[in-house]
Amino acid sequence: MNLIGLSFIGRNFSVAIDGQCAAPVGFNITFSGMLHLAIGMGLKFPVMETDIDSIFRLREVEFERDAGGTASARKAFMAYVSEGLGREQDWDHVMAYQRKNGSLFNSPSTTAASAIHSCNDRALDYLVSLTSKLGGPVPAIHPDKVYSQLCMVDTLEKMGISSDFACDIRDILDMTYSCWMQDEEEIMLDMATCAKAFRLLRMHGYDVSSEGMARFAERSSFDDSIHAYLNDTKPLLELYKSSQLHFLEEDLILENISSWSAKLLKQQLSSNKIMKSLMPEVEYALKYPLYSTVDALEHRGNIERFNVNGFQRPKSGYCGSGADKEILALAVDKFHYNQSVYQQELRYLESWVAEFGLDELKFARVIPLQSLLSALVPLFPAELSDARIAFSQNCMLTTMVDDFFDGGGSMEEMVNFVALIDEWDNHGEIGFCSNNVEIMFNAIYNTTKRNCAKAALVQNRCVMDHIAKQWQVMVRAMKTEAEWAASRHIPATMEEYMSVGEPSFALGPIVPLSAYLLGEELPEEAVRSPEYGQLLRHASAVGRLLNDVMTYEKEVLTWTPNSVLLQALAAARGGGESPTPPSPACAEAARGEVRRAIQASWRDLHRLVFRDDDGSSIVPRACRELFWGTAKVANVFYQEVDGYTPKAMRGMANAVILDPLHLQQ
Repeated sequence: MNLIGLSFIGRNFSVAIDGQCAAPVGFNITFSGMLHLAIGMGLKFPVMETDIDSIFRLREVEFERDAGGTASARKAFMAYVSEGLGREQDWDHVMAYQRKNGSLFNSPSTTAASAIHSCNDRALDYLVSLTSKLGGPVPAIHPDKVYSQLCMVDTLEKMGISSDFACDIRDILDMTYSCWMQDEEEIMLDMATCAKAFRLLRMHGYDVSSEGMARFAERSSFDDSIHAYLNDTKPLLELYKSSQLHFLEEDLILENISSWSAKLLKQQLSSNKIMKSLMPEVEYALKYPLYSTVDALEHRGNIERFNVNGFQRPKSGYCGSGADKEILALAVDKFHYNQSVYQQELRYLESWVAEFGLDELKFARVIPLQSLLSALVPLFPAELSDARIAFSQNCMLTTMVDDFFDGGGSMEEMVNFVALIDEWDNHGEIGFCSNNVEIMFNAIYNTTKRNCAKAALVQNRCVMDHIAKQWQVMVRAMKTEAEWAASRHIPATMEEYMSVGEPSFALGPIVPLSAYLLGEELPEEAVRSPEYGQLLRHASAVGRLLNDVMTYEKEVLTWTPNSVLLQALAAARGGGESPTPPSPACAEAARGEVRRAIQASWRDLHRLVFRDDDGSSIVPRACRELFWGTAKVANVFYQEVDGYTPKAMRGMANAVILDPLHLQQ
């Protein structure tokens, strides 16, 4: 057996020297320590003496290198690679890192070394328990089970194929939640595992407190860790992502983590301390918070950057599942299939625009490609085609109506159009005062009838009255805004403004109809519940306020009501009807107030959507997530300028719907 082992080492010795292959953390210390021990026992390796000397030189380089973190971080690292230090190690110091299960860092090799040099009974008991559990020798490589499984869940979600493994994912998260509630060290003591578990559990509706993240609230938790010594960015990135999931206005734990982790990630980016393969993910996470992401676009980027060699753990090198190539193949197939469905939907939307003559409305922004993108943010699964088409159509129709009330129509046409919508089925008694009004109303009325007929098959009841009511509320609000603009009236309070501004943002006609087409029953009692109303209100508030922040400079010139303007006037005590624009400083302070209101609505919406599925919510989870995804649309579209027109939006739509994948060779 010894000869076989020595022969294996001899054949592969060059791999240890050239450093081209991925190796476990501290390999230059642990491997050289093993060589030193073997040579001391009189074993002969079938390699040149100069090669052995090279390994020992690498060991010295490892000891002398300028690593990151504090002195405590270096001590933790040296404890982590104790099996490579042998008698040189201060084993009394090392035993301070022993866990409840008797292990050191859940590492069999480090624990075995401690059992030898410190004669620690608990360490030996841990090794015995592993042999019993695994039915054989203790493995040198023993990846953390929870972390490995959470990485798999995260990978499946990031690749867009998690729905194919829903039961498996639920089992893993149930197990993780049980471990979390029992405060198990495998989760709670490891920075990356704890952060990833918190994020995935909270996003899937498990009731987990941020108190579990308290040990990482200060930057010193990273600076004093092995991760800092190794300049390991992944745990830092996990902490930053998890810190965005705060439901309460003052969650100091998550706020602190968000502050220091974001600052440190930016520092690492600017100093080029991040691995090249990880840089796109870090840049994306910093630029696009949780509520700004486009899942389908993320899936594309993750597929194109996917590393089939698996993920790295410090003591275990690369611990792939053995199924990485299969995961990539499945994700590629699904992305291609989804694109084929989206492209078919785009062709249908273009024919629908022509059918109703919407392209004849010169004042209106009727853009099928970007409208389909807006539907893909909350509704990317291919099987949700009916809901997605209805969402896209209503995006175009509400945008058309917004443009109509924003200068595209005369006051006579506006009054006529509102009367037609109010009468709905009895519109024939009103008549059309212009061709534009006729085109608009016919498109809205007939498209809504078609989609409501589909919804009736899903819901086993007629939903037309509910959707018609949403259109009526929206057009009345838009008419009020047009009257305010014409008279240069500024509402006296934010409450007065938002009572009109929220429904005029037009989510009422868009979201409820698509919610009826999700494929599951949405009871009337749920639609009429306060919870449903809060979901619509918070999503609408996010959209309206984001729009106001981005359009303030344009709207203040025409004295158009805007929440930023209202806040600035209130702060300056200038009065509601003052014709004097606020100063730049006052306007910027007002923007800050509005942004804080946006964050408050995000928190309230997040809490409503991702609450624990324990029966306390009357609104189905899929419907709640639709409101969340729709609010994300606003955040995506209003990041820079008023939505629909920027080149970035067209590029995003092309990437998700039209452009082929570019896979790594």
